[in-house]
This record gives sequence, C-alpha cells and structure tokens, in this order.
Amino acid sequence: MNIARKEAKDIIDTYFSQYARVKAYMDESITSAKKTGYSETYFGRRRYLADINSRNGTIRANAERNAINSPIQGTAADIIKLAMIAIHKEMAAKKLKSRMVLQVHDELVFDVHKPELETVEELVRRNMLGVVDMEVPMEVEVGTGHTWLAAH
Repeated sequence: MNIARKEAKDIIDTYFSQYARVKAYMDESITSAKKTGYSETYFGRRRYLADINSRNGTIRANAERNAINSPIQGTAADIIKLAMIAIHKEMAAKKLKSRMVLQVHDELVFDVHKPELETVEELVRRNMLGVVDMEVPMEVEVGTGHTWLAAH
C-alpha cells in the first residue's frame, strides 16, 4: 500500500477494535489448532496443520493463517459440494436435459436446455439456499448468458 508500518499497524488496530469478534475468532482458531493439530470445518472435516507449533516463525505463521482460513474456505467448499449433490439428484430425478458442467470456487456452471431455464434457475437457487441452515443467511445469484463471462 506504500504506507509506513506505523500507519498500517494503526489501520489494523482500529479494524480489530471495531470488530473485536474477528480478532477473537482468529486467536481462538490458532489456539485450538495448536492444541489439536488441526482446524475443522462447520461439518467436521479436518485439515491437519503439522507446522502449527513449529519453532520457525515463518513456517508457523503460514500454519496459523491456514488455521484461520481453512474453517471458512473449507466450510464454503463443503457447502458447494453438498449443493452440487442435491442439484444433480434433483436434475436426474426430473430427467432434465440440462447439465451441471463446472464448479469454480463458489460458482456452478450449467449447460441449460433453453426450455428448462426457469426450472433450472429455481432448482439451483432453492438447493443452494436450502442445503444447510446456518445463522448467517446465504445469498445466491443466478446469471445467464451464452458464455460464463456473459453470465456475470
């Protein structure tokens, strides 16, 4: 950002004072991983962090970042996988010609038979929203186009 270290530290300190629960989550994630040797997603899938107690600060810091990030990214990955399974099952049960063709992070790409467009949009939205009930509401956006880029 091309700013002085003190200014960067002040920005970070201000952020954490305003969002104290974020800092607490980060600290709790690291403490738990140091004790257990792994981080865990909402669904219980584990990522083992062999270097979480390393004496090498650089190596340990990388494992600590993973301890913070893995539960969030891992849970998102779990949710999209569960949604894909539910969507595939329903599309197969309805004998749709449309197909799920690609997953990119938190996006699903479909090759949709034009007469099925509304059915597929509703089915995808409902399954993605309904796959898990969490305290924080999820949002689903559906875009269409002849290419993935056009759908955005």
